[in-house]
Amino acid sequence: MCNTYLYITIGLLFTRILTALLIQYSYEFLTVVPAMQNNIEFDLDLIKRYDLSGPRYTSYPTAVQFNHHFTESDYLAAMAASNQANRPLSLYFHVPFCAHVCYYCACNKIITANRKRAAPYLAHLHQEIALQAAHVDKSRVVTQLHWGGGTPTFISDDEMSGLMDCTRQHFNLLDDDTGDYSIEIDPREVTVAKIGHLRKLGFNRMSFGVQDFDPLVQQSVNRVQSFSQTYVAVMAARDNGYHSINVDLIYGLPHQSVASFAQTLDKVLELSPDRLSVFNYAHLPELFKVQKQIDEQHLPSPAVKLAIFQLIIERLTAAGYVYIGMDHFAKPDNELTIAQQQGSLYRNFQGYSTHAECDLIGLGITSIGMVNDTYSQNLKTLEAYGEHIEQGHLAVYRGVALTADDKIRRAVITQLICHFELDFAQIEQQYQIIFKDYFAYELNTLKDMVNDGLITLTEQKITVLARGRLLIRNVCMAFDWHLRQSQEKKFSKVI
Repeated sequence: MCNTYLYITIGLLFTRILTALLIQYSYEFLTVVPAMQNNIEFDLDLIKRYDLSGPRYTSYPTAVQFNHHFTESDYLAAMAASNQANRPLSLYFHVPFCAHVCYYCACNKIITANRKRAAPYLAHLHQEIALQAAHVDKSRVVTQLHWGGGTPTFISDDEMSGLMDCTRQHFNLLDDDTGDYSIEIDPREVTVAKIGHLRKLGFNRMSFGVQDFDPLVQQSVNRVQSFSQTYVAVMAARDNGYHSINVDLIYGLPHQSVASFAQTLDKVLELSPDRLSVFNYAHLPELFKVQKQIDEQHLPSPAVKLAIFQLIIERLTAAGYVYIGMDHFAKPDNELTIAQQQGSLYRNFQGYSTHAECDLIGLGITSIGMVNDTYSQNLKTLEAYGEHIEQGHLAVYRGVALTADDKIRRAVITQLICHFELDFAQIEQQYQIIFKDYFAYELNTLKDMVNDGLITLTEQKITVLARGRLLIRNVCMAFDWHLRQSQEKKFSKVI
């Protein structure tokens, strides 16, 4: 144990020295990233003025519009049409269990130290895989697969093998390592051996939960995780040939300051992830009871929170990362960056994606699917989920079928949030509308954003400027018909 710690310590020291040298000698290279990639400007006054609550647009319509009129039969009809189109597939598996509770968490999870609780759930998940696959053309290739949670590594190696074997039995998985097969990792719940095991199962991407490396912050949110733990896990992923490594961070947590988060960023940059997801903590204890464990007095002020966000942008872009949009940063050679440059970037329930062509099948409790212009969500409790599956029914309990108007607005919002530019002719050609007539009301509402220098608006297009990129949700909200009709405020702040 002592020798292992010594080796880790030496490795960390060497990495710090190497990182410093790389920064010193690579600065000129990093700053030659094309200006259009990091064309982003932090304007504090504008951010304060536009920092409203709004959707994250992982879908349009958003989950707020899902309803119980959408049934299993609606889903099956959508899948039949989807088979006719023969689109590739994306599979999402929800593993809801966590051994420890993180006080900031707003995910659908089950907190338990009893690892045996996963067994009956996994049995039902195996059954659901078979039920779903019975309605899916076997020729359809699974180009994207993701295990999320909860903590997917809560389950044992044998259970992981069983779940992947069952998936391969019923779905057409790629065996040549060309698919994007990813898993969310808690470094506290994974060993070097487990990372190797997951690679053998076919996973080639990992997303590591970090949030913050400051010990005081970690204690305040009940997530104590050393840099050494994380470092060892990330290095193991690299040694096992994973294609991409993502790190999750959260700003706005208790006891965070600009100085403390600067130290966290120092450590994160040592890890050199391919991507980063940086989330704004939304303190909503009335909706998420576990957040009541957080002492509100220790939350950073809105001014400090914005200063931390500004620091994040400055540090990551200076280190060569490209601001993709919303909460995502990526290296210049990452496929997200390339897809954005090529105009093929997409956004779905898993964030930014390069797989716009896929239909998404959600498996497990609370999972969301996107099949042939419909969205659907599975039941939220273990009991109800298990009961439906045992009766031979899918677990779909709500959803929405997109109207013609929804499809047009989804295309507009997706284009803006992924590429910061919208060519009217493209939408007109695809949907046979006259853009300025169809969206006359919306274009009129954008005038303030034009005057504030967030966007330019011509007869042909909308272009989001450097000052507006951080406020892209606001631009998208102008085209959200459902948001305009609703008085409910169920969304996080845009910054």
